[in-house]
Amino acid sequence: MQMKPDLAALVAAGGGRHRTATQHVEAALRDAILSGRLPGGTPLRQEELAQAFGVSRMPVREALRQLEAQALLDFVPHKGAVVTEISAADAADLYAIRMALEPACLERSIPHLQPEDLAAAAELLEEMDLNADPGRMGELNRRFHLVLYSRAGQPKLLALTENALSSFDRYLRFHLAAHGRAHLSQEEHRDMLEAARAGDIPRATRVLRRHLDTAAATIAAFFAARGTGAEPGGNS
Repeated sequence: MQMKPDLAALVAAGGGRHRTATQHVEAALRDAILSGRLPGGTPLRQEELAQAFGVSRMPVREALRQLEAQALLDFVPHKGAVVTEISAADAADLYAIRMALEPACLERSIPHLQPEDLAAAAELLEEMDLNADPGRMGELNRRFHLVLYSRAGQPKLLALTENALSSFDRYLRFHLAAHGRAHLSQEEHRDMLEAARAGDIPRATRVLRRHLDTAAATIAAFFAARGTGAEPGGNS
């Protein structure tokens, strides 16, 4: 049976008040989720949170929506907001799937990429440079990769790849919420785009594999910092 979190302790650990009630609630809950004090799978009920924080339900509701955008919680039918459950094992599995699928997509797609595809990829990189929102950055990252894979000419391979990228998105957003945009390797993205533009398939796939290896190691270190293989909420 999952223990009920001590909401009063979470509020106290959240530090001083922020400019708005929403910011105060969001910051305290965000810190508690990332540190593991709120375990994965914990339900977050608006009425209980409003009482613990001494605010109305409106700022609590908005704070929960912001945390959902960061992949720190999910809204589950008949349960409401629930802290996201992710694990080191699942992340490693997703990276293995991506490593198997994405280089194959890229090498098949590059010979058929059109100028408009390359221009769209460049625009997505520019937007990522200017964006700080984890939810939006996750979407832009997924779209960038899919644009470069879009001309592979194998619909089932592309569908599997898109599904893997969508599943990975919550890990990227979770990590961006914890450590900021430094996790998103824009230089590797640019190198990959430049190689694709030059039609250099070996270089492009080499950069992509390095990109995935780096990201996998970063995520593994993220989990290791919270206990061997444990998910950030404390479950193994």
